Amino acid sequence: MDDTHMNGSGNGNVVLDEVVAPVPVPELDANRKVTVGVCVMEKKALSPPMTEILNRLQAFGEFEIILFGDKVILEDPVESWPICECLIAFYSSGYPLEKAEAYAELRKPFLVNELQSQHLLHDRRKVYTRLEECGIPIPTYALVNRDHPDQELDYFTEEEDYVEVQGKRISKPFVEKPVDGDNHRVMIYYPSSAGGGMKELFRKVGNRSSEFHPDKRRVRREGSYIYEEFMPTGGTDVKVYTVGPEYAHAEARKSPVVDGVVMRSADGKEVRYPVLLTPAEKQMAREVCVAFGQGVCGFDLLRSQGRSYVCDVNGWSFVKNSYKYYDDAACVLRTMFLEAKAPHLSSQLPPRLPWSTDAAQASLDDGISRQGSNITGTFGQSEELRCVIAVLRHGDRTPKQKVKMKVTHDRLLNLMLKYNGGRPRAEAKLKSAVQLQDLLDATRMLVPRSRSGKESDSEAEDLEHAEKLRHVKAVLEEGGHFSGIYRKVQLKPQKWAKVLREDVETEEERPTEALMVLKYGGVLTHAGGKQAEELGRTFRNDMYPGEGTGLLRLHSTYRHDLKIYSSDEGRVQMSAAAFAKGLLDLEGQLTPILVSLVSKDSPMLDGLDTASIEMKEAKGRLNQIVTTESDALPKPAKPETPWMVDGGGLPPNPMDLIRQLVELTKAVTAQVKLLCKAEEERLAERLKETPSDELPPYDQARALGKTNMDVDRIAAGLPCGSEGFLLMFARWKKLERDVFNERKSRYDISKVPDIYDSVKYDLIHNAHLALEKLEELYGVAKELADGIIPAEYGINPKHKLIIGSKIARRLMGKILIDLRNTREEARNVAELRHSQYAAKMGSRSRAQKQQDAGAEANGKAKTSNEGSRGHCSVPEKLSPLDKDLTDDDEEKETSYRLDPKYANVRTPERHVRTRLYFTSESHIHALINVLRYCYLDDTLCGESSLVSDEALQRLFQVKELDYLTHVVLRMYENTAVPLEDSKRFRIELMFSSGAALSPLQVSPRNRDHTLPVLPPETLQEDGSYVTFDRLEKMVRPFAMPAEDFPPATTPQGFTGLFSKGGGFVERIVNLFAFNKHHVNGKP
Repeated sequence: MDDTHMNGSGNGNVVLDEVVAPVPVPELDANRKVTVGVCVMEKKALSPPMTEILNRLQAFGEFEIILFGDKVILEDPVESWPICECLIAFYSSGYPLEKAEAYAELRKPFLVNELQSQHLLHDRRKVYTRLEECGIPIPTYALVNRDHPDQELDYFTEEEDYVEVQGKRISKPFVEKPVDGDNHRVMIYYPSSAGGGMKELFRKVGNRSSEFHPDKRRVRREGSYIYEEFMPTGGTDVKVYTVGPEYAHAEARKSPVVDGVVMRSADGKEVRYPVLLTPAEKQMAREVCVAFGQGVCGFDLLRSQGRSYVCDVNGWSFVKNSYKYYDDAACVLRTMFLEAKAPHLSSQLPPRLPWSTDAAQASLDDGISRQGSNITGTFGQSEELRCVIAVLRHGDRTPKQKVKMKVTHDRLLNLMLKYNGGRPRAEAKLKSAVQLQDLLDATRMLVPRSRSGKESDSEAEDLEHAEKLRHVKAVLEEGGHFSGIYRKVQLKPQKWAKVLREDVETEEERPTEALMVLKYGGVLTHAGGKQAEELGRTFRNDMYPGEGTGLLRLHSTYRHDLKIYSSDEGRVQMSAAAFAKGLLDLEGQLTPILVSLVSKDSPMLDGLDTASIEMKEAKGRLNQIVTTESDALPKPAKPETPWMVDGGGLPPNPMDLIRQLVELTKAVTAQVKLLCKAEEERLAERLKETPSDELPPYDQARALGKTNMDVDRIAAGLPCGSEGFLLMFARWKKLERDVFNERKSRYDISKVPDIYDSVKYDLIHNAHLALEKLEELYGVAKELADGIIPAEYGINPKHKLIIGSKIARRLMGKILIDLRNTREEARNVAELRHSQYAAKMGSRSRAQKQQDAGAEANGKAKTSNEGSRGHCSVPEKLSPLDKDLTDDDEEKETSYRLDPKYANVRTPERHVRTRLYFTSESHIHALINVLRYCYLDDTLCGESSLVSDEALQRLFQVKELDYLTHVVLRMYENTAVPLEDSKRFRIELMFSSGAALSPLQVSPRNRDHTLPVLPPETLQEDGSYVTFDRLEKMVRPFAMPAEDFPPATTPQGFTGLFSKGGGFVERIVNLFAFNKHHVNGKP
């Protein structure tokens, strides 16, 4: 580039006197152009966004644009740089920021972006400090400063699931950021409870923006880092772009923390969608702009749990590929320049912008035309899907197991004291990898002993104790790694004694015996993960009619309000993550998806404590019915309703079946024992060759579960998964002992579900072992389980309703809140649309009158259509939709929306709410029982069931609510019906019994042992109409009231509507230094 500026008429070389003076005060000339210098690297100056905006500025005819160019910036002294009144200058790679500062000090131009403040942006520590000083919300963080790589710091410690900095603990998941603002290698570390591992974020490389490393868990130590709390954002990031303190534009994109795959359009550009900012976020945008003195500024916004936080400030940033934004930015910059350097000129915008065209307007109007969903409702009218709510059971899992044994050895008792704080009467819970490794080390030392450290009462008891120790050791060694999400140990002291302390002659209490309880298993299998992912994919295509793959577009544009909740159980969390992976077409491992998209809600989705008394009564009555030696079971009054009786669904000869069950269980256990014998011998030989104290420690928590079946183990004739024959035998032996106590000659029918669970697992995953009698045992166990399991949740329909309402009370209340909020939101949007339409018609009428009057007076017509392409519309302080968003009561969750003014989508007003609740079998039984039997409550006399008679019969016959059973409620809005009519909103109830198929009739797929999930079927008759009002009336007595839920959090910093008074404007003027000084050459 030569010394002459581009797009300007002046000379780039200016001859100066020995003493350089500031830019002289120009005379007030209405025809004089304001000179705007663009002092940035050519790569930035010639970028498409900058070119679009500069061309628009020049089209006003009021500015002379001067591009400095790289040669001038890098090589020429600042005294010879072109003279300008307004300056656009910002740092990028290779840019001499100090020279630009010297030029600004020399010429005193109006600066769009303060130069000195740009130094702050290169150090994340200084950015966070400035944000804190200005009261702008940021994530919780801690700072680690190192003078040299690998420097040991006494104030920094790292443990398995947290780091501690100067006494401040940051728990995983947390984010690790280099303090260098130009270093974009940001790491996210995940907790062992979610599988552990680390995800590395980086600048986009092709279609990747992050990579997951399941085996990396230790933080970096080669430099200084910020450790901050990970903020779950629902898989979406928001980037905010300001142009002055009064204008902000926001765009959403798929977050790189989910799967690292960049969504791109057909032309290869990253897909982003404009979104509306809440009032609190607009306030944050102003304050960021002012705090850093950057008129044009970009920053990253995290929306998490109803609050918004700033996590990074980037300095000068422009929106890409948005002509509406280019229009707005040019108009705002024009106003800033004229007010700063040409106040005598009017900054009022012309009625039509110079670059506007009628063709562009017509194209825009066509592009946002409304599309219906093409859903045909009950009466033939067009309906809109507004809400999808699904409650799902987790996917296929390994059998849940428990080992109980008394321990008296000092090694184990000392371990209990180590982890219970040294309190002799307190129990210890061991769950972390470090704790389980300590237990494994102690157990390895004890297993070779045939005795427990005390004299046993009998030889049999001693052998049983040694067998249980080997069992514990095998469980701890299972899979070669620890993961606390599916193995946990409790040590409960039971006996104590007074002993002399070693250091002083005083007595202290010490435990002498404890009960060890080891719980394991219940982990999601490779098949369970695949089942959940496939169901998510099917759900996306089937549950959103008229959308198809468009659901992904809905989700990306904030028109799909998705929230996923899970219980605290690991298998449930992983099922939710796998389902989300299929639903949103994600890639990669489940741990990042789990942490990013799934929220735990244990009070709502866990536990049976609220109904423990009633369930105990049901099991007592059930035991009485089953164990009574009688051929006649209770019979219903009406043959067509066999469920209306105590124990409805039980087989006619339960005791005969239970005796068969016991004998068949013994036969299977004996076979597994033979298979186990060889494995025990191999373990014994290994123990002789390798002393226990030389065995290496097992690796700590890895990512949970395998995604594919271990073909090599199957081919070698070993059990599927990480279970060896020793553990398989222990599983069956325990079932044999528990179901029938030979000494007391007593049957325990509560173990029937466990036997059925175990036999079905082995038929699916271990069919290659060809165990005899296994298929026969399955038939007997299923017949019993089909009657016993449903009866455990209520011996008759009214009892089921009582138990169901206690277990699912909170969940039912939350579902009603979801539906109620959807209805109110749809009503508000409809009313807003109606008022906007009425205002638009009135405005057009007034505009036409003014146009006619103006034509008569001036001989020409003026047209104005704010908000359209080619017409600048600087956003008002609060739009009508913003006001709608502020009407947040205690029942509502924070809702974010697409910005229709900037969105290149055909249906910007289309909005769907989805709530997914993943839980266990108990909550599914409870929910189904409430929905089908709520009409039996005394307060609802005369009401018919919410589900059809045919559906009641079908639900009674289903009995087994297998893995991934799900209940779906969909809300539709009939826009042709008046708002106040109850028929405007109808509810569709659907049900699937999941993978409730016999592995004898439907062979599990050989490649992954997966049974298919049955599609959901409606629970209503064709043509029936269940309104939301009726659903609410029927289930409200069994749901937690909305007022009992904790109130929704109000976004931090929210103060209602933006103040329009002078106080706020004065504060902005005082803070916004770069807009108030250097006017007319005066500092």
